[in-house]
Amino acid sequence: MTSNDPDEALLKRVAGGGDGAVRDMVARKLPRLLGLANRLLGDRAEAEDVAQDVFLRIWRQAGKWRSGEALFDTWIHRVALNLCMDRLRKRREIYVAQPPDRADPGPGPDGGIAAREERDAVKAAIDALPDRQREAIVLQYYQELSNVEAAALMGIGVEALESLLARARRNLRASLVGDRP
Repeated sequence: MTSNDPDEALLKRVAGGGDGAVRDMVARKLPRLLGLANRLLGDRAEAEDVAQDVFLRIWRQAGKWRSGEALFDTWIHRVALNLCMDRLRKRREIYVAQPPDRADPGPGPDGGIAAREERDAVKAAIDALPDRQREAIVLQYYQELSNVEAAALMGIGVEALESLLARARRNLRASLVGDRP
């Protein structure tokens, strides 16, 4: 029996301890996992921690993986999404008297001010969305998943995803238009 999962052979190599298998898995999956976690968390260091946790789970579960039940890529994205949501819930519970001082890593004052302001406004508007709407937007637009893939990751039907996306777009539009003078 053959599988339609493009990661099955690599996963078997990881489970068998094949030379360079883990390195190949990281090279294949890390960019998208980091992108997902960084967009949801807004913190590169936390995104790297999430990616590391995902790869530890891959390494531990590789020998137990049952092909045919779900695509491996769907499973790791679901794991990453769950880890991000756990971290976001924990953030809400932490109260800080004063935010830490951080240097702005972006370009200097004369470079791309309008673009930065627009990017910041979009990020703030996305961050203000309810969790499920934010997940739908990130999976659809930033992770470039199809409606079917995004719905499967979120554990909902395609119509429910489309409804979430419509509400999210409406909320984003209202937030972004309302922020402008």
